[in-house]
Amino acid sequence: MSPRPWRTAPGRGTGPGKGPAAGLTDTARRIIRLNYGFQLLFNLLWWMPVFYAYQKTAGLSDAQIFGIQSIYYVAFCLFEIPTGLIADRIGPRNCLRAGAVVMTAANLAPVFSASYTGFLVHFLAIAAGRSLTSGAASAYLYDGLRAEKADEHYLKAEGTARALGLAAKVVCWPLVGPLMAVAHAAPYVLSAASAAGSLVCAVALPRLAGEAGAGRAADKAGGGRRGGAFLRDAGSALRCVFASPWLALVMVQGVAVFTLSRICQVNLFQPILLDHGIAEASHGGVLAAMTVAEAVASARPQWLSRRLTPVAWVSVLSVVLAGTLAAMTLGGPWVVVGLLCLFAAATGFAYPVQRKLVNDAVPPDAPRATLLSVESIVDRAVCALAAVAVGAYLSAGHLDALLWHSALATAVLLGAFQLLLRSGAVRRDQAGAVPAVRPAPDPAGRTT
Repeated sequence: MSPRPWRTAPGRGTGPGKGPAAGLTDTARRIIRLNYGFQLLFNLLWWMPVFYAYQKTAGLSDAQIFGIQSIYYVAFCLFEIPTGLIADRIGPRNCLRAGAVVMTAANLAPVFSASYTGFLVHFLAIAAGRSLTSGAASAYLYDGLRAEKADEHYLKAEGTARALGLAAKVVCWPLVGPLMAVAHAAPYVLSAASAAGSLVCAVALPRLAGEAGAGRAADKAGGGRRGGAFLRDAGSALRCVFASPWLALVMVQGVAVFTLSRICQVNLFQPILLDHGIAEASHGGVLAAMTVAEAVASARPQWLSRRLTPVAWVSVLSVVLAGTLAAMTLGGPWVVVGLLCLFAAATGFAYPVQRKLVNDAVPPDAPRATLLSVESIVDRAVCALAAVAVGAYLSAGHLDALLWHSALATAVLLGAFQLLLRSGAVRRDQAGAVPAVRPAPDPAGRTT
């Protein structure tokens, strides 16, 4: 059986006298390093801290700004399935290249047209670019390392990539204000330059054995009809989810992590701080501290104890997220800041573990990028519903009730998940996921 995701196999990973890349082939090292570069540069959106004020300066009203945001989230969900299908047809590497091109153009749109139309085109293109890469990046890294017999390095590579991206934001975002004083459009120009850098990384990625071959074979078998091929891939992905209860269950478990982290860090971050009397001038410092905490945790999932399986850790970390939200109703300003940092750290630990669980649960030869897009759609659909509830609670002035109800809803979801596991209704080996969730002894008698 495969080793636990945060412990390498004997003789291949880290150990006394060995570096973190010990046992990796040159190709595997190249894949990991280029993935770091791609993820960091592609997601380095310099305009993120100032886009609201930037659009207000351009003459957009609040209704127009938030209307564009609503269109963005809907577009992201609509783009997810077709872009996942495209990744499985043309190969994830080519999809990453396409996403980087679209993202570069998207970030330049407001430079050429700082108007409602320009920003609408900007966010629609951002949705397209991000959806092109959301499943393809993880699928390429997972398949590339598996092809190089370096599966055990996937979790650390995924977590470190996320940590580096977060660290870059901590360093770069404080520079946005001074740069805008020199050139008003600097945040968008720099974002475009970063996206162009991610394109360079995508072009340099090595070709995987059999890349896009399955898609071409399916096209040939279907008489070259692309529409039929896309429908077959979509049907294959849905059949895979229905035929693999373990895969579906792992996807559902990740909903709690994604929804709680997104709602807290995007929608509730400022309301929570303001409710505890923390002035807006301090919000940037708190956000930076949270980002550091998440970055450190993302880079060190191996710090998690081996006494629990990965699937158990995701459940435990989901409970931690819910518990910190509820505890924020009881503490003072400094306690709330500390809890927000704890929340961010738990998010950092959970994301790479959950991502590996889903990848391990995908059956061999299944359309991996499409299935990862399905997971993304489920997460964002639940998040969209949660955002509506958040708006209603905040409008009524019931922030504390919202935090407690979020914690209770998470507890109910995880309780149902554990009941399904313990009832035996879902077997963990149905999707070939046993290696990711069950330990096995190695030749030396240790748990691996």
